[in-house]
Amino acid sequence: MSTPQLSKRDSVHVLDIGDTENRLSPEWMEEFGAALDEVLSEPAPLVVTATGKFYSNGLDLDWLGRNPNQFLAYVTRVQALFARVLTLPVPTATAINGHAFGAGAMLAMAFDWRVMRDDRGFFCFPEVDISIPFTPGMAALIQSKVTPRAAVDSMTTGRRFSGADAVAVGLVDHAVTESDLVDRAVERVVPLAGKSTETLGKIKSTMFAEAVTALTEVGAV
Repeated sequence: MSTPQLSKRDSVHVLDIGDTENRLSPEWMEEFGAALDEVLSEPAPLVVTATGKFYSNGLDLDWLGRNPNQFLAYVTRVQALFARVLTLPVPTATAINGHAFGAGAMLAMAFDWRVMRDDRGFFCFPEVDISIPFTPGMAALIQSKVTPRAAVDSMTTGRRFSGADAVAVGLVDHAVTESDLVDRAVERVVPLAGKSTETLGKIKSTMFAEAVTALTEVGAV
């Protein structure tokens, strides 16, 4: 399975985003967006996870290397996806099964809650070490979810956080065993089933208005 697959567990949608590095290629984003459309056609809480060694390794650098003239359009699309997840009008959690790097870690930050494995996988913003500064939108997304201390510790160091360390600094909410990973994420959102999508969408859009603007305004990249 290399493409996002949607299933249902009780009253919760569970979306597995793939079993590869799950980089944010245009094709992958199209399939991920279609899965979100399906979720909203039958609104219920959403848990997103992946299978294997990786959660997501972020931007599809190979695709960008083949299409350098599309860099701005590509990053604009990535940021629009972050904004959509950030304001999705259903309760969301993500179960981080493995490595989450760069834009993959940013995708995780866009969900309401994050659960990470406690025995393997790193959560990392490597931008400082690969000489790729954060766009204003990407920085605003991360900073909308963590304290200033956590932002400095994660965004300026390139540090690779284990599950326990990510919990300690506030990047994720829980670190659990692999067997409990999806269950814990489901447990976090299942009590919230039935919330008004209209009201929840407006609340999130207000809460994260600054980040959404930075992610989506013309010329934001």
